[in-house]
Amino acid sequence: YWKWCKTNNFKSMLPTDVKARNAATAVANAKQSSLDDHVRVIEPGERVLLYTDKLFREAAIEWLISTNQPIQAVDHPSFKKMIDIASRATNGV
Repeated sequence: YWKWCKTNNFKSMLPTDVKARNAATAVANAKQSSLDDHVRVIEPGERVLLYTDKLFREAAIEWLISTNQPIQAVDHPSFKKMIDIASRATNGV
């Protein structure tokens, strides 16, 4: 029977052979699988700084200097309105 099974590429269905195959399968399945192939490192994104008066003042001074704006530009009503709207943003501007 075993010779015929081997010649015809047939799995032996004798109880001892079935038990041996089941035991081998159980041992193979008993190993804990690994997540290494599925897990990947996520690079941290840019962190948005929360609004503070100090941070705004520093940014406004930097903007005034880098764009050659007059100091009175930060007192203009339209500038104040723009900053007021931007300060309400919850996830950055």
